[in-house]
Amino acid sequence: MFGRGLVLAIRYLFSRSRYLLQLFTATEMVVSLEPIIMHLMYHLPSASPSRFYNSLPPVSKAYGTLCFLTTAAFQLGLFDPVNIALIYHPVFTKFQIWRLLTNFFFLGPFSINFGVRLLMIARYGVQLERGPFDKRTADFLWMMLFGAFILLVLSAIPFFWSPFLGTSMVFMLLYVWSREFPTAQINIYGLVNLRAFYLPWAMLMLDVIFGSRLMPSLLGIVAGHSYYFLTVLHPLATGRNLLKTPFWVHRLAASLDWGVQPNYRGQPNTSNATGSGAFRGRSYRLNR
Repeated sequence: MFGRGLVLAIRYLFSRSRYLLQLFTATEMVVSLEPIIMHLMYHLPSASPSRFYNSLPPVSKAYGTLCFLTTAAFQLGLFDPVNIALIYHPVFTKFQIWRLLTNFFFLGPFSINFGVRLLMIARYGVQLERGPFDKRTADFLWMMLFGAFILLVLSAIPFFWSPFLGTSMVFMLLYVWSREFPTAQINIYGLVNLRAFYLPWAMLMLDVIFGSRLMPSLLGIVAGHSYYFLTVLHPLATGRNLLKTPFWVHRLAASLDWGVQPNYRGQPNTSNATGSGAFRGRSYRLNR
């Protein structure tokens, strides 16, 4: 029932996609969202809303849904964002440990910027989960948990602190996606084409131009690179994976009925086999 209502709302927004695209271009539109919107508009009518919603991969679906529900609850006046913000003093003095988790689910009020971030989850998170992390739900969940840990550690430094790390998490997904699909072509403003490898930095630069806060996006890139280095670059150089998915994460994924996969010893990924140097992408994923 909820899935049907959520997707109906999304379909309504996409039916006004041309208007949205004009607003994106006039305000904080960073990359061309038309391929995303057209893709979703093509698939939504071909199946019932609930079937489309249920077909989404579990981790991206859960995270996107929680972000949507958190913003919806805020718009209805059900909570004060201060009560879910990442503020370390009440975490340690009043044991308000939920702040360590809830701050990742708030992407701001309903706005164009919120829609862009939600669409980024729908595209980059889903493509990762259906591509390099296909049938490896626990590994994808571990990537997000590790990224959240890195972001929380960095935010403990006053200079890097941000009350909400949802944008940082989205940028982490974007960065990992850009490394997994480095040769994909991305269009900016319908004027400039660039390889996906450069997309996080282009978005970071445009955040600065449009006056958005730089630090949350930059922290997401740092978290994404930390994960990619420890699970791909370092194993390729040494043959050792320092960030193997713990067994308890497999158990957690299984308990959530998200499926659990055995330890993965690496299979060739030929989807990014073209190119050289920085654009080669992932060749093997070692988990040993």
